[in-house]
Amino acid sequence: MTASTDLDTLSDFFDRYGVALTTADVPAIASCYALPGLVVADTYSFSFTSPAAVALSFVGAAPDYQERELVAANAQIEDVQQISALLTEVAVRWEFLDSQGGAVPGERYRYLLRTTEEGPVICTVIRTA
Repeated sequence: MTASTDLDTLSDFFDRYGVALTTADVPAIASCYALPGLVVADTYSFSFTSPAAVALSFVGAAPDYQERELVAANAQIEDVQQISALLTEVAVRWEFLDSQGGAVPGERYRYLLRTTEEGPVICTVIRTA
């Protein structure tokens, strides 16, 4: 087993993650994360050590997606770097589709992914400029 740098594998993973985010499927979101996991932004950081903690950290995001009427998410993979035998860093720019069919620009993130027998999982998320 080696770190996944295959764009099809990474695209499939982020497609599944995007669907989970826009449908507020918190168990599916939690299944995309390694434990413990870490989220880092300019003004805060938090970690989680259980699927329940992952779920709690994303419960607040669901109303935002609903309020903005976001119905689909598309991860545009901008860069992939193999970090080690099982770790990959992926730069992603998210774009969303609203209920009227309009494109809604999203944010950029760097994800540190670990390759497992089941596929990639997120170890760390960093919001970038």
